[in-house]
Amino acid sequence: MAAESTPSTPLTLPVLPLDDEVVLPGMVVPLDLNDNDVRAAVEAAQAAARSEPGKPRVLLVPRIDGAYAGTGVLGTVEQVGRLADGDPGALIRGRGRVKIGAGTTGPGAALWVEGTRIDESAPDPLPGHVTELVKEYKALATAWLRKRGAWQVVDRVQAIEDVSALADNSGYSPFLTTAQKVELLETADPVARLKAATRQLRDHLAEQDVAETIAKDVQEGVDKQQREFLLRRQLDAVRKELRDLNGEEQGEESDDYRARVEAADLPEKVREAALKEVDKLERSSDQSPEGSWIRTWLDTVLELPWNERTEDVYDIRGAKAILDAEHAGLDDVKERITEYLAVRKRRSDRGLGVVGGRRGGAVLALVGPPGVGKTSLGESVAHAMGRKFVRVALGGVRDEAEIRGHRRTYVGALPGRIVRAIKEAGAMNPVVLLDEIDKVGSDFRGDPAAALLEVLDPAQNHTFRDHYLEVELDLSDVVFLATANVLEAIPEALLDRMELVRLDGYTEDEKVVIARDHLLPRQLERAGLAKDEVTLDESALRKLAGEYTREAGVRTLERSIARLLRKIAAQHELAERELPFTVHEEHLRDLIGRPHHVPESAQDPAERRTAVPGVATGLAVTGAGGDVLFVEASLADPETGAAGLTLTGQLGDVMKESAQIALSFLRSHGAELELPVADLKDRGVHIHFPAGAVPKDGPSAGVTMTTALASLLSGRLVRTDVAMTGEVSLTGRVLPIGGVKQKLLAAHRAGVTTVVIPKRNEADLDDVPAEVLDKLDVHAVTDVRQVLELALSPATNGAAPEVPVAA
Repeated sequence: MAAESTPSTPLTLPVLPLDDEVVLPGMVVPLDLNDNDVRAAVEAAQAAARSEPGKPRVLLVPRIDGAYAGTGVLGTVEQVGRLADGDPGALIRGRGRVKIGAGTTGPGAALWVEGTRIDESAPDPLPGHVTELVKEYKALATAWLRKRGAWQVVDRVQAIEDVSALADNSGYSPFLTTAQKVELLETADPVARLKAATRQLRDHLAEQDVAETIAKDVQEGVDKQQREFLLRRQLDAVRKELRDLNGEEQGEESDDYRARVEAADLPEKVREAALKEVDKLERSSDQSPEGSWIRTWLDTVLELPWNERTEDVYDIRGAKAILDAEHAGLDDVKERITEYLAVRKRRSDRGLGVVGGRRGGAVLALVGPPGVGKTSLGESVAHAMGRKFVRVALGGVRDEAEIRGHRRTYVGALPGRIVRAIKEAGAMNPVVLLDEIDKVGSDFRGDPAAALLEVLDPAQNHTFRDHYLEVELDLSDVVFLATANVLEAIPEALLDRMELVRLDGYTEDEKVVIARDHLLPRQLERAGLAKDEVTLDESALRKLAGEYTREAGVRTLERSIARLLRKIAAQHELAERELPFTVHEEHLRDLIGRPHHVPESAQDPAERRTAVPGVATGLAVTGAGGDVLFVEASLADPETGAAGLTLTGQLGDVMKESAQIALSFLRSHGAELELPVADLKDRGVHIHFPAGAVPKDGPSAGVTMTTALASLLSGRLVRTDVAMTGEVSLTGRVLPIGGVKQKLLAAHRAGVTTVVIPKRNEADLDDVPAEVLDKLDVHAVTDVRQVLELALSPATNGAAPEVPVAA
């Protein structure tokens, strides 16, 4: 055998590549000679060994993903023969690390390289910390070998004293990855290498312990399930035998309910009532239907969260930030919720959480047109307060038992929706949204609105009694939010128990913000488009809000955005449009057609509604918010038409009386106003409100009807940019009306620039957004004569024009 090479001795060796494998010094590995690279290296080493003493030598180099490592292992070919499967093979022993240098030439087909032995000697004597490291590694290796049952290897590991050999011994560990073995191969310092090997072994043992714990837990769970299944089958068999004897099964069930009641955290009175029902269950026979009622009642009582409460989040600024982030506008309701949380926080800080048995709940009525965010606001309130949220839909509910529950004697009896909401929330202080409270009806089954009186009364609802439960339920800590579209549809007694918060609709600027921040991202996701694929310019959003929709809320606006995005998505799939794409104002007509709501002021003068005398623009409030209302008046032919007043357009009694008052005022004051009042005596007057299929009522169209008649008689046109509202008296006084904010928002949406309101409604202007008031010229008047001066344009000639003959 050749003399052992020193670390500085250069070597020239054939390379034996190991694909995704690593051999460390001290390891003995069998290699298959069917591999061309292995056979070429071994044959080259054998050829070189013929000219020098010793065993053939090769350089074992790991080849990871086609790349050679920078460090290899000097190996000697110990034996060439047959492997266990009969294939030719070679047994190679690793001797030491070699730093690989440049390639060179040599005999055979193998790759030859130059290399230098690496010094792997450890300090002698070993420092104390290295000795402790050796002991730790041997202890860990012994523990791992014992778990695997490799007792014969334990002694061999314990006998290794050399630090380098001990570290390299970990190369036999099957759990090491190729990267970890390469790390050990390239670490020349034996102490550092032993630290790395110890760390790898320690990590593996920790993972193995966790895996064994999980496997043990799984096995125990499976064993428990099997044991429970077997016991339950045996229990069923025993009960089946007992059923034929004396009904002992019923007694066992009642004992189970008694234990559940005693173990449950129930209020004292509820516990007493539940134990009484358990006594009845024990006395009832198995065939009695009463047993089924009692069991259902007990299950319901035990499932209610009697003493469960969520902790309120008293971060007032955080709650305000949540409300602002999830809803644009709606300042009134946000302010009210912030006030409620601030008061709750102060009461809690002063120990006033419960006063007189009642807690500080709240009952708010959110009244406004559809689509302004009343329902979604309830979820935001619960989010801001850190409470559970439950929605109770009351639209179309006509049965009083839906609110208060059924008596237990009825088949299929259930608790009311309020109790079910508490049960669903799992806490006694959720936010309960009573949706569409104005749609509650009444018939022979009772009035659900009357049943809500106790629920929504803060002075009573801490002792609410459901007909099904028949025990007191404390609702004083629940925050009730009721939503409605029409305030007048809510019974007065019920409305008196709630704090009213009006949501009168959004301005155009608010709609643009909502569309940009909330509607557009949601519809992009639903259309399968990324945020950067389609962008809507602000001018396009403003035109969508102003001319393609005319509503108080944003539902139609969201549908328009959805339709727009669907169109773009379809065009992209048909290869008609490239993405990304920015939608500008001029693209809207090609994508979704022409606008539906062009302002009167933007139309051709000849096509405007007020282009002829006798047509005036009024403002009204409907269930969908404020709206613009046109009033048309005409005079009948004196020879063919009958005298008198004709009203069409599905008008209510109040509006009919307003028309009579307007006509009487003009008859009595026509001369003063320089109107040909003689026409009013001899010719019939016809007043029509378009959209004849829509019922209309209310006194606020009085000044509008007076202005339309005055325009008809004088021949002076009503200004296109003027809209008006107000009640008129027989003396010509303009009296106050309601819904000023909604009407001004409607005027702003319709493109009106001048609005006439009663003087006594000036205080209501404080509720109108500043950006709307800045764009409107609002005139507060006290007399109808002022209205006529503002609304009627100067006459072009002295004669009244021809007017259409009324039917």
